[in-house]
Amino acid sequence: MKYQPHSREKKTLSMNGLLGIVREIFSKIPRAVKKQTISLADCLMSALAMFGMKSPSLLAFDGPKLEDTVLHNLKTLYEVTNPPSDTHMREVLDEVDPRLLRETFLSVFHEAQRGKLLERYSFFGSYLCLVDGTEIFNSEKIHCKNCCKKEHQDGRVTYHHQILGAVIAHPDCRQVIPLCPEPILKQDGTTKNDCERNAFHRFLIDLKREHPRLALTICSDALSATAPHINELKSLGYSFIIVAKPDGNRTLYEWVKGITREVTMTVGKNKYLFRYVNNVPLNDTKNAPTVNFIECEWIEIKGRKEIRGRCGWVTDHEITDTNIYELMRGGRARWKIENETFNTLKNQGYQFEHSFGHGKKNLHTVFAFLMMLAFLIDQAQEATCGLFQKAMEHRKTRRAFWEKMKALFYNYFIESWEDLFTAMGPGFKGAKLIVESG
Repeated sequence: MKYQPHSREKKTLSMNGLLGIVREIFSKIPRAVKKQTISLADCLMSALAMFGMKSPSLLAFDGPKLEDTVLHNLKTLYEVTNPPSDTHMREVLDEVDPRLLRETFLSVFHEAQRGKLLERYSFFGSYLCLVDGTEIFNSEKIHCKNCCKKEHQDGRVTYHHQILGAVIAHPDCRQVIPLCPEPILKQDGTTKNDCERNAFHRFLIDLKREHPRLALTICSDALSATAPHINELKSLGYSFIIVAKPDGNRTLYEWVKGITREVTMTVGKNKYLFRYVNNVPLNDTKNAPTVNFIECEWIEIKGRKEIRGRCGWVTDHEITDTNIYELMRGGRARWKIENETFNTLKNQGYQFEHSFGHGKKNLHTVFAFLMMLAFLIDQAQEATCGLFQKAMEHRKTRRAFWEKMKALFYNYFIESWEDLFTAMGPGFKGAKLIVESG
């Protein structure tokens, strides 16, 4: 599903529009540091700018040491009037409750709805919501009160943070629309580690509260193929496509032997063998939900490579000969949260696993939220902004795109996002370096 680039920004989803909405929300968050000399909005926007520009460290955005070009561009692009020092930013953001940042994700999502971006992601009368957890911090020395703790057999103790990410995705769309993540960390008043299952429960409750009428098909890995989890999804009105494995769902795989219908299909050079059955119990427990089961074996040709694979899923969507291929694609789209989300965040400029500062309370989680927010805004631009699309096409890779953006941001006085994206496109031939004498 490819959309041709347009020559101008899309007003409802422009960088100016989205950043303006975000800053307005930031300005309403109450200060937690009494002696704060710089506004919280400036601190948060400076951190967002750091992630938006894919800066390698806080020192690159140390307010008092910034060059005139950066100070100017922070003001014109991010509306930052008084950038904090790296130390002040850490002190202020460490006290911010990450939940107060949730509204920024909700507001950007509503703009995606109003700008009709969400229409591209329609899937079986709903939207695919991919959910998975990932580690974002691990250390033997640095830790805070929220860190989960692991004691190893060799006597070592390590501390870590994880986060549960969720995105709206579609098999035909490269871009994803991130929702507000859920931290996996030690909860207040507890001594036990948090876990992905508990975080998933909190995520679903917040999701239903913030998007009560949004029809979703939840896609997750085999850890979620349990009766309590599927029953919870059903109680909240969500559909699901969840990976099911023979070793984790033995009763199910034994039950469907000999009763599945087989369908073979050829799509281009690719060949698929499907087995499916509707209305079978997930397992033999008392409260086992009824599910529909798909298993697919595939041989796909990519260039000169022949790729073979096999996977099974449980779903509540009724399976037929005509829709089974698309349901399989929906199940396999779960990898987009690994490839198009976590891999992009960790390896393509965002440095999701890099420690920009850990803090004593919330700093690391706040930074993770802001980094995901920067990614959400970038994905919206990549999907809708013609100038962004042209510049991305000209630069070939995301890494080359971010490197060029940083170079322009640090060295040129930029008046608008439109000027910046235009300068990154094929029409910009460079500029002459002029050095003032005396």
